[in-house]
Amino acid sequence: MDSSIIKISDIQKEDKVHISCELFPPKTGDKIPNVASVVKEVAALKPSYMSVTYGATGGTSDFTVDIAREICKNGIPALAHLTCYSSTKEKVRGVVNQLKEAGISNILCLRGDIPNNPDFIPPCEYRHASELISDVKAMGDFCIGAACYPEGHPEADTITDDIEHLYEKVRSGCDFLTTQMFFDNNIYYNFLFKLLKRGIDIPVVAGIMPVTNKASLSRIISLSGNLVPPRFKAIVDRFGDSPLAMKQAGIAYATEQIIDLIANGVNNIHIYTMNKPDVAGAIISNLSHIFVK
Repeated sequence: MDSSIIKISDIQKEDKVHISCELFPPKTGDKIPNVASVVKEVAALKPSYMSVTYGATGGTSDFTVDIAREICKNGIPALAHLTCYSSTKEKVRGVVNQLKEAGISNILCLRGDIPNNPDFIPPCEYRHASELISDVKAMGDFCIGAACYPEGHPEADTITDDIEHLYEKVRSGCDFLTTQMFFDNNIYYNFLFKLLKRGIDIPVVAGIMPVTNKASLSRIISLSGNLVPPRFKAIVDRFGDSPLAMKQAGIAYATEQIIDLIANGVNNIHIYTMNKPDVAGAIISNLSHIFVK
């Protein structure tokens, strides 16, 4: 079957482990060939699908469709990210039409980050991802995903408020959720319980970020406010100043998280690979008898 028309919601119905990977486009078009090479390397690992991010204020957004098309050329279903906060409805329609023409069936609808630029004036045609989901649902037969935050969205007053927003996303037509990265699986398990209690029973893909250098951990904490367990802090303290040791330890920690998730019945896992095929390859190799491609 043509990989571009395979819907992620259909993949998730299969009673088997599915591991997906995330890529991001280059900032300039002349680097597209480099990303095409990364796509080929990650595709060779046979993930269940690959997602490609979208610039919140333009920039890399123009290359998202190109990379999604490249993913499908390699025989892997593509999930194209689409943000709305800094976009007009006309711009969104244009991108969705490009995805439709490219045969892309899967879109991850996101509000997008609020630009840290006092001179930028957003069009204010979209306030929430749920509004984008409704529009995309009306534009075609897409499988639509959305983001969720097991530790609560940084802008939400409480996790209960945040879950109400998720409920609106589901009511608007969201088919599955993908979590922000987390480093303590118990946070994810507790989050699933809260979702079910609210009546949200669509698939929730567990997002895992392999932290392979000390600097990236600091960035992650500052941007998302993730809780970092003492056990992982000890790893960074011990190995953070040795690049090779930290990379190996980060891959091992992510692998252990994934094994625990699978052992507890979680079949859908997304790896934030940061365009590093070697890291994705090492993790999937560690799961060679667990993740049967």
